[in-house]
Amino acid sequence: MARPATGLSSSIGTDTVESVVRAQLSKALGGGRGMLEAATPTIAFTVSYLSTKDLRLALMISVTAALVLLAVRLVQRTTVQFVLNSLVGIGIGALFAWRSARGGGDASDNALAYFLPGIIYNGAYAVIMTLSIVVRWPVVGFMVGSVAGDPTAWHRDPQVVRLCRNLTWMLVAPCVLRLVVQGPLYVAGRGAEDAGTMIAALGVSKIAMGWPLQLAALGGMVWLLARNRTPVDPDEPAPELSSAD
Repeated sequence: MARPATGLSSSIGTDTVESVVRAQLSKALGGGRGMLEAATPTIAFTVSYLSTKDLRLALMISVTAALVLLAVRLVQRTTVQFVLNSLVGIGIGALFAWRSARGGGDASDNALAYFLPGIIYNGAYAVIMTLSIVVRWPVVGFMVGSVAGDPTAWHRDPQVVRLCRNLTWMLVAPCVLRLVVQGPLYVAGRGAEDAGTMIAALGVSKIAMGWPLQLAALGGMVWLLARNRTPVDPDEPAPELSSAD
């Protein structure tokens, strides 16, 4: 006779940690549409700046593209979270570009500055996520706890902690790869007489290493999740994780 669900399983309504994490990751990424909305303003900025060399115009076109996407979301009465995220990113990039201009930077310096927040973000994100693994409180664990009513209950089960640690590494990898590629491009652009090539490379890499890398990381996480079935209820017996640990 099946035992009634208790603890985490009753809060979440699912059988395994894997199913919880899959649901939370899908919500966080926003699906294909959410990722496209995040990439569109960057595409608009890069193409328009390289075509016109006019930073202000490029920013206006980028913002306009985001506002059009926002209007579509509002008309359809669907979540505007991912469009707003892109608008915040544009705003921060524009602030960095403005500060560069105030500091005497030329048009190329200002355009390079637009990409700097993303590089800083990826570096900080990778450090924070790695630290969470080092102290044995991996960030993905809180995805489980956020829907369970008890944000720390997952930490009582060593199997869940190990699973969440491996999943968190999957999220760290794209940030490190972006930092390794985009950091040198930014530095090279700052030292070049004509930074146009580096600006183009930054724009292309930002798009190519944006949602495609997120999809690759998600694919790795799905593969890892498919190998295990870790009960969300720590009172239930659970098999040891396989060599994925």
